[in-house]
Amino acid sequence: MPSLTVENYVKTIYQIVSGQEGRAATTGQLATALDVSPGTVTSMLKTLDAARLATHRPYEGVALTRAGRMLALRMIRRHRLIELFLLRTLDMSWDEVHDEAEHMEHAVSDLLVDRIDTFLGHPDVDPHGDPIPRGDGEALQPPKEEPARSLAECAEGSTFRLTRVLDQSAGFLRYLTDSGLVLGATGAVERNPDGAGLMRVRVNKRVLSLAIEAAGKLVVADA
Repeated sequence: MPSLTVENYVKTIYQIVSGQEGRAATTGQLATALDVSPGTVTSMLKTLDAARLATHRPYEGVALTRAGRMLALRMIRRHRLIELFLLRTLDMSWDEVHDEAEHMEHAVSDLLVDRIDTFLGHPDVDPHGDPIPRGDGEALQPPKEEPARSLAECAEGSTFRLTRVLDQSAGFLRYLTDSGLVLGATGAVERNPDGAGLMRVRVNKRVLSLAIEAAGKLVVADA
């Protein structure tokens, strides 16, 4: 059985590589994402390479093997289903479920995860709009109706519906909740830009000024 550390590494490698069009993940990226030293990363990458979960080339980066990719998808599936289960059944908020799922994903069995999936009705996305992998290891695919467009790219006068949040830190999610920008919320862009790196949007009759950087972390569809 893979250790908790191995599971965290393959999941993080998968997420980094997926976000940069398939390029290898670097030691520095992993050290930052996992909050460990570059030396610790280098040592673990040798372990992953020996276990045939990843291929590591010094100065080039690390990429997952087929076995490593399957393990990463398995962990991501667990995490996202647990998040949705906690939100729907225990009424936890979307800024609380991430940390709880981080702990639980290493302990639950595949049987329990499959039962959760069935109980929830085989959902396509988690509470943050991220796609949930299928049990057969099918690659992650965003919902078909979801465009590759951030709120920061929306023109003045356009309307939008929030479909995905890329920054899932608790503080950012609480900020979105306080602003009324929950998943599925609709609004309109009044000004973009609004000066000083801001844009102005109207959500539920409430006018908000958002930093362009923050708006870039919100994926939207046409309302």
